[in-house]
Amino acid sequence: MLQSGRVEFGRMDEVIFGRPAAEAVAEATQRLGAERVFLMVSGTLNRSTDEIERVRRALGNRCAGTFDGMPPHTPRRAVIEATVQARAAAADAIVTIGGGSVTDGAKAVQLCLANNITAVDGLDALRPVKRSDGTLGPPPCNAPTIRQISVPTTLSAGEFSAIAGVTDERSRVKELFRHPDIIPASVILDPTITLHTPEWLFLSTGIRAVDHCVEGICSGEAHPFADAQALRGLALLSGGLPKVKTTPADLQARLDCQLGSWLSMGPLACGVPMGASHGIGYVLGAMFDIPHGHTSCIMLPAVMRWNKPANAGRQELVAVALERPGREAADVLDALISGLGMPRSLSAVKIGAESFDRMAQQAMATPWVPRNPRRIDGPSQVREILELAA
Repeated sequence: MLQSGRVEFGRMDEVIFGRPAAEAVAEATQRLGAERVFLMVSGTLNRSTDEIERVRRALGNRCAGTFDGMPPHTPRRAVIEATVQARAAAADAIVTIGGGSVTDGAKAVQLCLANNITAVDGLDALRPVKRSDGTLGPPPCNAPTIRQISVPTTLSAGEFSAIAGVTDERSRVKELFRHPDIIPASVILDPTITLHTPEWLFLSTGIRAVDHCVEGICSGEAHPFADAQALRGLALLSGGLPKVKTTPADLQARLDCQLGSWLSMGPLACGVPMGASHGIGYVLGAMFDIPHGHTSCIMLPAVMRWNKPANAGRQELVAVALERPGREAADVLDALISGLGMPRSLSAVKIGAESFDRMAQQAMATPWVPRNPRRIDGPSQVREILELAA
């Protein structure tokens, strides 16, 4: 049977790499015709470095305000706070400088501004709905009218997707809000600005990007267009991350990691689903406040081992991209993660078996566990994976 599929291209205009963030932001906002630029930025960068002030100076009187209060995992409360400030500033563009929580927060703010969302409960109306083909898409709502420019300081790569992960504090569940227009218009990859990122955060989010690559390659819905990006991205990341670990000032290694992170989103951006590592990772983040990078460090090798009966051939592609042909892909990934000094088990982050049943139940409700390449029919199979990662 002929392979068939559909690749949908996103609405991002450009990716700029290897240039100073401040000058690239000024030029990108000018191309958008923006006169009221609202900054959503890392609090640490804003308070402890001059990086944000450089951007403000480059924008001049076009800078309309700054929000630097986005906590990890993008809680609804902070999204509404940022929305209120952006609305008061009459923002006509949003620039983010920071990690994935800031990036996703701005995407959600775009939707809130367009749909006059003023309270935490109002986000309920923006939850995705199931389309006729069974996939999830945005509900009937107003499309965003302002664009976003993102300068990432980590490698989790959310800036390359039209999905915003936002945590509902009432249920401690991370929800995914979707709209094709929330993907940033421009992404600026400046390796110099990442020198301020804590080592553990840069390296662990690099494994998050590795997770994107690996789950895309190993998906039962993989296709050549996605493979080409994920395999090259995996090679760049696996080469660059150890270099950054040993030589933190190596800007070329940092840029290689940023480019690998960009390529890691190729599968997801063109319709290839993630699997159980991502699905369980959402639960770990929302329930236990485990950083996203660490969730991938803990779960990815275990998921690979559990999935191998269903996709051994695809896993061999991963081993080859990691320059270890003939080896078990899970073992090679484990060695890469261990060499970076990242946590390798649930016990390392103080999560015990008493939580497994609740975690497994919640994981079944994520978008990715039901599309894992080895079929998962219920929580008992998720628990098997958790026991491998214990």
